[in-house]
Amino acid sequence: MMQNVHLAPETDEDDLYSGYNDYNPIYDIEELENDAAFQQAVRTSHGRRPPITAKISSTAVTRPIATGYGSKTSLASSIGRPMTGAIQDGVTRPMTAVRAAGFTKAALRGSAFDPLSQSRGPASPLEAKKKDSPEEKIKQLEKEVNELVEESCIANSCGDLKLALEKAKDAGRKERVLVRQREQVTTPENINLDLTYSVLFNLASQYSLNEMYAEALNTYQVIVKNKMFSNAGILKMNMGNIYLKQRNYSKAIKFYRMALDQVPSVNKQMRIKIMQNIGVTFIQADREKMKKAFQKLITVPLEIDEDKYISPSDDPHTNLVTEAIKNDHLRQMERERKAMAEKYIMTSAKLIAPVIETSFAAGYDWCVEVVKASQYVELANDLEINKAVTYLRQKDYNQAVEILKVLEKKDSRVKSAAATNLSALYYMGKDFAQASSYADIAVNSDRYNPAALTNKGNTVFANGDYEKAAEFYKEALRNDSSCTEALYNIGLTYEKLNQLDEALDCFLKLHAILRNSAEVLYQIANIYELMENPSQAIEWLMQVVSVIPTDPQVLSKLGELYDREGDKSQAFQYYYESYRYFPCNIEVIEWLGAYYIDTQFWEKAIQYFERASLIQPTQVKWQLMVASCFRRSGNYQKALDTYKDTHRKFPENVECLRFLVRLCTDLGLKDAQEYARKLKRLEKMKEIREQRIKSGRDGSGGSRGKREGSASGDASYVDPLGPQIERPKTAAKKRIDEDDFADEELGDDLLPE
Repeated sequence: MMQNVHLAPETDEDDLYSGYNDYNPIYDIEELENDAAFQQAVRTSHGRRPPITAKISSTAVTRPIATGYGSKTSLASSIGRPMTGAIQDGVTRPMTAVRAAGFTKAALRGSAFDPLSQSRGPASPLEAKKKDSPEEKIKQLEKEVNELVEESCIANSCGDLKLALEKAKDAGRKERVLVRQREQVTTPENINLDLTYSVLFNLASQYSLNEMYAEALNTYQVIVKNKMFSNAGILKMNMGNIYLKQRNYSKAIKFYRMALDQVPSVNKQMRIKIMQNIGVTFIQADREKMKKAFQKLITVPLEIDEDKYISPSDDPHTNLVTEAIKNDHLRQMERERKAMAEKYIMTSAKLIAPVIETSFAAGYDWCVEVVKASQYVELANDLEINKAVTYLRQKDYNQAVEILKVLEKKDSRVKSAAATNLSALYYMGKDFAQASSYADIAVNSDRYNPAALTNKGNTVFANGDYEKAAEFYKEALRNDSSCTEALYNIGLTYEKLNQLDEALDCFLKLHAILRNSAEVLYQIANIYELMENPSQAIEWLMQVVSVIPTDPQVLSKLGELYDREGDKSQAFQYYYESYRYFPCNIEVIEWLGAYYIDTQFWEKAIQYFERASLIQPTQVKWQLMVASCFRRSGNYQKALDTYKDTHRKFPENVECLRFLVRLCTDLGLKDAQEYARKLKRLEKMKEIREQRIKSGRDGSGGSRGKREGSASGDASYVDPLGPQIERPKTAAKKRIDEDDFADEELGDDLLPE
């Protein structure tokens, strides 16, 4: 046994931690088989008995055992080293943490195990925060500032801009108080920059919306100049917008470019918007330049003294001098200069009015106000007439009529021009009574106004008095030989009067003035057709096609003329082109279907007759033609189905029943007898109906003959709608057909001469 006992070597008494690094052979497991004490412990129950200090938390070493007198006896460790906390040679060993959490010495006295200290009862309540503490005041102020910013935004969204601005100002004041308090309590680095940014940005936005641009710019400057705000440079775009509203275009472009420099290239959408703003600003700057140029134009002095042409006294000599200089070369030069100045002013106003403001009406209003304040006051009314004509081009007739009715109450020259345009408007609206009334006003105001005379002739033409209409057109031409409307309309009048040579002469003269006018070319071709000269008509229609190659009416007319001449191939070509551009002309469809029947292409004829049945579904003849084409092509089953379908839609059609009886008989179908009975019944009903009609005519014929006396019995049929005539030209352009050129806009023909 002594071989397992090892004495601790002598060490220096001053080394309190000696012996901890010594190797204990008891841990050598290779010698456990030779260790008699270990083997004895394994064989007996002594090794399985629990230690007597199991209820006490301890370390790997033994604890001192208390004696009855309160003294403690230290037990030696099994490895022979001094016990932790024991006194060795008068020196106390260092203590280690040998006491586990939740265990106390009371456990030795039989106290209950309570590691969570539940027996102590509930914890004492938390100490309430003091509301008057600086931190709480700061948090409360932050909450109030955020609420004010939100209320400002809500008021803005509701349209209450004034309330939104007041809330934004309150938020700004409280935010400054918050900053001062925070600087007193904490360091400046702890200031809430996001809150400051949102308050300033909202305040600047509300200033801008309330058109307080100076205050908005100052607030934006505060944000932009503060280096602590990141990405604040983008707000320079907002500053550019404000300068644009103030029409300070140079500064607006400057700030837009500064904002563009601070936007990264990856943000493409923002850069595109900024560049768009720069382009708009350049356009706005051009608008201002145009306005300034127009204002300079109307201030150019003409240096014309109109007073010297008015005789100041009854002195005969002075009157003679005045009369002599009224038409001399100097006076003519002054008139030319004034006319040139007025022409330049009117042309400039027409050019800039649609672009200098948001709408052409606002642009014209600006030009009118500027002209009224200048020496060219009389041009203001002409600008108003141009404004009305622009409304006509935009098909806003109500606005045009409203302006013209106001001008119609002014002096004679303006009154004549306004009444002329009103007459043309009412004529195009087929209100011939109003058109005639305003035409009379225009003629009475200015007898030398060719447009007024032309419109008066139009109203007479509409009433069928062609000779009187020709007189008005001739008078208009005497006043202005270049009045193309009057020349065109007098050609139509001669055509109605069957004076074809005079009509042709008028249109040829007009063709010399308007070389590429499709209307004039068509009328010349029409007159040659009336003169039974189809070759010349075709030649002139070919010129019309060269001007408007997609007009379906002109193409169908060419096909008709070639068909009369017997040239079926050329007729088919032009009819087919007309059908291609306008596949709803029933006459063209009928001709093409008949052409394929004549050439025995039944299948191709079917598609045209089917389209005709879609256009006119109540006409039975198209469906009968489809069935007939199927029958002639040998497709009897399809023909039978088509006849049956036609019979269901038109059960009283005799022709359909006849074809059904014939076809069913040829095919040996039992339905032939049923259809034959229906046909017989229908024919009998038709015969009875005709007899009743005939007896009714015979009964009333004698009395009518007695009433009419010697009147002719062959009374011709009169169309209740009256003759269909071509409408003459108003001061607007005349069209070949009202539908062919329906989308053309009115020209300047309505303007006074």
